[in-house]
Amino acid sequence: MNLDDTIVAIATPPGRGGIGVIRIAGPEARAIALPMLRLKRELQPGQAVLGELIEPGMCGAGAPAREGILPGSGADHQSIAEVTRPRAAAPHEQRIDEVVVTYFAKPHSYTTDDIIEISAHGSPVVLRHVVDLALAAGARLAEPGEFTMRAFLNGRLDLTQAEAVRDLIESQTLYQAKVAAQQLDGALSHRLQPIKKNLVELIATLEAGIDFAEDDISILPAPAIMDRIAAVHAPLEELAKSFDYGKIVHEGLTLAIVGRPNVGKSSLFNRLVENERAIVTATPGTTRDLVTETVAIGGIPVHLVDTAGIRKALDEAESIGIRKSMEALADADLILVVLDLTQNIAEEDHELLSQTKGRRAIIVENKSDLAVSKPSIDEDELPRIRTSATTGDGIVDLRAEILRHIRGNAATQNETGFLTSTRHQNYVNDSLTALQAANIAVQNSIPHEMLLLDLYSALSPLDEITGATTTDDILNLIFSTFCIGK
Repeated sequence: MNLDDTIVAIATPPGRGGIGVIRIAGPEARAIALPMLRLKRELQPGQAVLGELIEPGMCGAGAPAREGILPGSGADHQSIAEVTRPRAAAPHEQRIDEVVVTYFAKPHSYTTDDIIEISAHGSPVVLRHVVDLALAAGARLAEPGEFTMRAFLNGRLDLTQAEAVRDLIESQTLYQAKVAAQQLDGALSHRLQPIKKNLVELIATLEAGIDFAEDDISILPAPAIMDRIAAVHAPLEELAKSFDYGKIVHEGLTLAIVGRPNVGKSSLFNRLVENERAIVTATPGTTRDLVTETVAIGGIPVHLVDTAGIRKALDEAESIGIRKSMEALADADLILVVLDLTQNIAEEDHELLSQTKGRRAIIVENKSDLAVSKPSIDEDELPRIRTSATTGDGIVDLRAEILRHIRGNAATQNETGFLTSTRHQNYVNDSLTALQAANIAVQNSIPHEMLLLDLYSALSPLDEITGATTTDDILNLIFSTFCIGK
């Protein structure tokens, strides 16, 4: 990937729309874009200019309309100045569309290159034609994520911020967008900065003690080294704990609704979805297959799974449905075990509750509008919510209880800069492992030359998170998941 190339891509989603944006970035962005534009006034950095998209460079018989406008020619600056001045339409210039053109001058742009953004009407034909004109003039089609990769490689963003751009684009809820915006502002980098600083200072002190031992530079005693390792380990361990919540924020949570037939699982599912998504009848065993839907609860995407009723199967289809229900229960992050308050506790209920041992689960006592008394149950360690899927009673309380399970540690939920990526989590764990090894080395009076190897092993993964020492393979893997126009 050549950073000196000028690249072009459509920056808006595929399909027709009211507006479409073409982004051109690189040293020849102005020279490539301006011949296809007739502007009302001269381009100025950071300002939008109304203009027209025209067919450049063709007179009646096909001869060039203007001389010296090709990228790289000696007359570039003169041609650009001529083209950007307001001028009347020439008879050979056929108007294609009315556009708005914005110029971002280097280094004050997203990639730190010169960038031209052309906002045209969102016709795929027009947008593709603009790209073709740019390619013919010397631009190259951008690779997926290449604009953001340039921003990273040019020092405009670190790697955590670059990944946050993708997360922001892929956000399904407003809360996810807010978290991604925090990461884009450098929240995780700011949290890592003092940890890395303390670790680097410890390494520098030990290095100095080794290199200048003959000059009476004091070497830290073992207790002082262990205290300084602990000062790095403690906040890093807190950061690692934030991943449980951060993963849910980033990926969402899977919630399985399980229970015997006809206890109101599908009705409860529809209440949470706020739509008649699952078929509800009075006949037990109506649901034979998994029904899924995603809703936002507290800004977190929750993937709801309605399952077939658990009982002794009456036919092969129901048997398959029950098997899928048990698989959904096993895969779920949170389980709603639905009980029927109008019936006594059955053996199937106890079997289901036994499946939740050690799992995050909520007992939902449904049909409260019909119940005379509450059935006896011994699973007191699980939270219980009384609901009526028919009237809606208790649904607000159920949502609140689900949200409490999602948020977990309230302190983590209020933090900024928590881990949302498995990649980040793995590197933090690698660093913690190396710090533990360093601590053991100090306790065993290992020479400082060997201790430093563990400390450098702890520092390297932290550099990988922000991209200070990231390999090309990892960069390509990360940015290949971006859309082409970003």
